[in-house]
Amino acid sequence: MDSIRKEAKNVEEAVEKALKELEISREEAEINIIEEGNTGFLGIIGNKNAIVEVKIKYDPIKIGLEFLESIFNSSDLNVEVEIVEEETNDEQVLFNLLSPELGLVIGHRGETLDALQYLTSIVVNKKNSEYYRVLLDAEGYRDRRKETLERLANKLVRKAIDKGRKVVLEPMPPHERRIIHITLKDNPYVKSYSEGQEPFRKVMIEPIK
Repeated sequence: MDSIRKEAKNVEEAVEKALKELEISREEAEINIIEEGNTGFLGIIGNKNAIVEVKIKYDPIKIGLEFLESIFNSSDLNVEVEIVEEETNDEQVLFNLLSPELGLVIGHRGETLDALQYLTSIVVNKKNSEYYRVLLDAEGYRDRRKETLERLANKLVRKAIDKGRKVVLEPMPPHERRIIHITLKDNPYVKSYSEGQEPFRKVMIEPIK
């Protein structure tokens, strides 16, 4: 239940009843006064109750945090989820995962981390009118992976030029292919592009002749 209407002798009492039933604080609520109510003549004749509608404020960060914590609490993994404040704003949130079992959390080439990010994004945006970006990292894995891909791209540039033909990379998710393309976009000797269908889409690095 995301919203509720309540009626009482006055607005404050109606709001308190709604907050109690929704089990939220006033800070977590959007309050719409439908009817102010009045005490009538001498508090007896023509009195009318106040009516309010109280909705739970949409909080994408809280929703994402609770979803991730529920996944890890139901598993055997010891994972702590923290919010990276400097990367979090009205448009996105970055959750950092801390765990002594980091390899299991990340998965092969980040596949588990990517899957968790995708699922969290679906949950967060399920009832949101505007898209809210969800990012997941695991103790700096994303930056380390980005550096690895940039080194790989530059290494394969030399290979493509030396052999005089295009080099085909292994299938990658969209955000990793983008890193390759950005790394090579200003290189005057090669061009990069993607071919194939997801999830088997690959980056091609081809010498410019």
